[in-house]
Amino acid sequence: MEQRILLTECTDATGLIAKVTGVCFKYQYNIVHQDQFASEDKRFFMRSVLEGNFENKDNFLSEVRSLLPQGAKVRLNDQKRRRLAVLVTKEAHCLGDLLIKAYSGALNADIVMVAGNYNTLEDLAAKFNVPFHLVSHEGISREEQEERMCKLLDEYNPDYIVLAKYMRILSPKMVSHFPLGKLINIHHSFLPAFIGAKPYQQAFDRGVKIIGATAHFVTDNLDEGPIIEQDVIKVNHRYSAETMAKAGRDVERLVLMRALNKILDDKVFIHGNKTVVF
Repeated sequence: MEQRILLTECTDATGLIAKVTGVCFKYQYNIVHQDQFASEDKRFFMRSVLEGNFENKDNFLSEVRSLLPQGAKVRLNDQKRRRLAVLVTKEAHCLGDLLIKAYSGALNADIVMVAGNYNTLEDLAAKFNVPFHLVSHEGISREEQEERMCKLLDEYNPDYIVLAKYMRILSPKMVSHFPLGKLINIHHSFLPAFIGAKPYQQAFDRGVKIIGATAHFVTDNLDEGPIIEQDVIKVNHRYSAETMAKAGRDVERLVLMRALNKILDDKVFIHGNKTVVF
């Protein structure tokens, strides 16, 4: 028996769960697990893990859509390994964790390429037989560097692009080149605090008692895209900005990995500038 994930998003209304599950019963799909949520602005979200024979999946989806409010979004996803492209600068901890998890099978994805604006992490990618591409920003305009990066990414056609401590602010043009939800960033602070550059220095200057990390989808607004996952650790007056950064690396890689696992498991819906995460 095959398993697939049915993702439903539409205007909230009475009886939606009964309608969808009724069609599942008609097609003899066993519902292994199901989560649903209705937001305050009357939007309905549901994730259903189905088991059965999906030869008639197109008819199934058409019938589900016909019973839902106009404009409903309905997808039936398989659980195949996704393709990830990873963008980096010089810091190795997030990339290293991703490579190890993909290699060991703890991440349901294959890293098909790594690209950076420095070649510092080329040897690390090579240890896992992952192609590395240098797309330098030196001596060329920001626009030209981004055009080269976009062209490279298009050639690999990844399902998701992970900014694993890629210390470049993306222009609106580059962000709009990809659909919302394809670009994922790990930011080294507990957003919305300390947006932008040097957040650990900002945290030190404010004398904070916790530091954190945030994984979010990338939008035109710097570090303000829909948040997927966050976490924090405690610090105190003995921490310098440098020791805060060192302590924060573990939080960054853990938050990024949890966020990616939820995305790869189809547990994340984007709702405006928020997310619904099952």
